[in-house]
Amino acid sequence: MSRLGLTRDKIYKTIARQLHGVVPCWVCGEHVLQPAATLEHIQPLSEGGNSHQENLAISHEVCNGQRHALGAVPASDDAPGQVARRA
Repeated sequence: MSRLGLTRDKIYKTIARQLHGVVPCWVCGEHVLQPAATLEHIQPLSEGGNSHQENLAISHEVCNGQRHALGAVPASDDAPGQVARRA
């Protein structure tokens, strides 16, 4: 398993422990099962982001791909720095 794979598992388990087993997707807000979890760079590497833990979030693989396909991350008024949740 790669270092990012180990980091993904560590972050997932930490969030699950803190939120009593519920790990929300950073993009859509729905629960993410561990096998479907991917690491999301909050600030993309192409925009100067890094792979430090504070710049990583858990998301569904599909949500991660759709976010990047759009080429933009809509900001949320409720939580600056996070993606606006789907209704």
